Amino acid sequence: MAWLHKLSKEDRSILRTVVKQVHMKHFPKEFCTNYEADKLISSLAPSTLDKLEKIGKDYKVDRI
Repeated sequence: MAWLHKLSKEDRSILRTVVKQVHMKHFPKEFCTNYEADKLISSLAPSTLDKLEKIGKDYKVDRI
């Protein structure tokens, strides 16, 4: 999680939204917090994060 602060606010928001909608969609709503999304994001490989960020930007998930 040490490198997570290097992401821009926009990129972090996009990644959180993608992770919550895709990876955490079967979790209880009270578990889907930014903190839990950040923990999941920090466990993913950088190449996977690049793909998730590209998908998030292509589909404009930050505007949903």
